[in-house]
Amino acid sequence: MPDVRNPGPGYLAFWRERHVCTLTTLRPDGTPHVVPVGVTYDPRTRLARVITGRNTRKAVHVMAAGPEGARVAVCQMEGRRWATLEGRAVVRAEPEEVEAAVRRYAERYERTPRHNPERIVIEIAVDRALGNA
Repeated sequence: MPDVRNPGPGYLAFWRERHVCTLTTLRPDGTPHVVPVGVTYDPRTRLARVITGRNTRKAVHVMAAGPEGARVAVCQMEGRRWATLEGRAVVRAEPEEVEAAVRRYAERYERTPRHNPERIVIEIAVDRALGNA
């Protein structure tokens, strides 16, 4: 299991490559809700970010957890390589946080997402890293 404080260059390089990821949140009944997303990861701050609309199920699940945040996981894979980041997620709606997350997304995915006035950021404070990357 990679050390979240020092996961290694190969693991970090994998999180800079362009991959579709999944985000797992929990529904009110405790069952997993898994959806495809784009994820950016900043190993310096140990924050992963997902941009999405305010009214999406994933955002609603995170907001329902309250100010303490929700336990979530993001994962990506390619062939035998895979990487998962786990942590506590909160929703950030401050315009500067949304703009910064959009910039990070555009850098990793080499495209600027369409304008969305309802956009928020699911910000994950990563406390566990898993994988073989």
